Amino acid sequence: MEKRTSLRSGFIIPVLAAALLVAGYGMFTAVKASHPISVQAAGGQARDTIETPMVPANFSDLAEKARPGVINIQVVKKVRNVGFAFPGFSGDPFGSDSPFGRFFEGNPPTEQMQEGVGSGFVIDKEGFILTNNHVVEDADQIKVRLADGKEYGGKVVGRDPKTDLAVVKISGAADLHALPLGSSEDLKVGSWVVAIGSPFGLEQTVTQGIVSGKGRVIGSGPYDDFIQTDASINPGNSGGPLINMKGEVIGINTAINPSGQGIGFAIPIDMAKTIIPQLEQKGSVTRGWLGIGIQPMTPALEESFGIKGKTGVLIADVFKGGPAEKAGLERGDVIVQFDGKDMADPRDLSRIVASTAVGKTVEVKVIRDGKEIGRTVQVGEMEKKTETAQLPSHKSIGLTVQNLTPEIAAELGLKHETGVVVAQVEPGSPSADAGIQAGDLIREVDRKPVKDVEDFREKIEQAKARNSILLLVQRGQNSLFAAVNPK
Repeated sequence: MEKRTSLRSGFIIPVLAAALLVAGYGMFTAVKASHPISVQAAGGQARDTIETPMVPANFSDLAEKARPGVINIQVVKKVRNVGFAFPGFSGDPFGSDSPFGRFFEGNPPTEQMQEGVGSGFVIDKEGFILTNNHVVEDADQIKVRLADGKEYGGKVVGRDPKTDLAVVKISGAADLHALPLGSSEDLKVGSWVVAIGSPFGLEQTVTQGIVSGKGRVIGSGPYDDFIQTDASINPGNSGGPLINMKGEVIGINTAINPSGQGIGFAIPIDMAKTIIPQLEQKGSVTRGWLGIGIQPMTPALEESFGIKGKTGVLIADVFKGGPAEKAGLERGDVIVQFDGKDMADPRDLSRIVASTAVGKTVEVKVIRDGKEIGRTVQVGEMEKKTETAQLPSHKSIGLTVQNLTPEIAAELGLKHETGVVVAQVEPGSPSADAGIQAGDLIREVDRKPVKDVEDFREKIEQAKARNSILLLVQRGQNSLFAAVNPK
């Protein structure tokens, strides 16, 4: 399995840490390939002449305009269990869990103060700065250094761990250069971009590349929708801007894959724009909630539900008292449209529901028994402990489960069994270490039968204080026991 790591406050830690990019304001010149390509048709006749696209001659004008808005963030926090495997840049200087996992391990010393470095950029002349949550999370002291060398104390006014975004405020600074925010939706694969940040603490570093992909899911959270770039980024770039050729920020540097070259990831600015006002005003994010568990449709499920050739998201569970139940949605319904937008993937539905205003009434189209019907749903508010439009997650053991429905049982070849089905296993979690896999049926917890998701949750809560939880797992026609050590 590919090892993924993230940039955590200037150092590599587990799962991927993204790219910043900057692009021109239209102030630079462009050059073409030295020779046009003439395409010959059959018989020797020349067809249209194709010339290579124009590329920037340099990025100096763009960098000159963008760098004043990019800042360096230095963080100090009190930590435990920090060790050094080797000197240099690798490792987690804070020794704490990042949203992307753990990369650094060593011999734990006593509690001490540690420093880290990251990046950010000015979004408002009043002193608001956008960065990554993992850069400033649990910080005891934040120091912000502007491009002109002036330093200010920073205060975290809002954080959102689920999207790894945070807003920091500085006071007393004059003539701040706020970077304009663009549109990540309009961004094209292959577009030129530039990264500006503080890799390894080297401030105001500028690198360039192209957009390599969009909509990447890297396993960092429930709302993964990353921009991929080959612009060179490194630990310390976290939180810096990704800018298009108009000089607009279209992403926030967040993750890299250190095992590969030219692979970095940025949070789309369109996602950030829906979150920034809430972070500035109330310090946290309120998200919409439907109260359903969902799963993707497979070809076998499409045929079983009579919707072959169509796309949609299967409702695997309806939570009692939630908005979906009140609207008449049922387990086994296939959501094909939400608020006028076609739905094909659970993550798409999860993101759009989360960004929908609480209390808004929306139209939902579902397929039930082969027929399309409409329902009106009033979006509820997601509680802090609830995953939006996702199945319940048991973080202490790294497991997500769902109820066993007749359709799922048929797909898995199960007959008359009871229990819960494993929908997802977090890489590196206690469940993964115990060998549990997606598609497994958990029939017992500590030798006691499991009825459904709620029963499983209660039994895990009761058992997680112990050093080991014994699960009876059925995989196909075989049964096996797995000992899971909760975090």
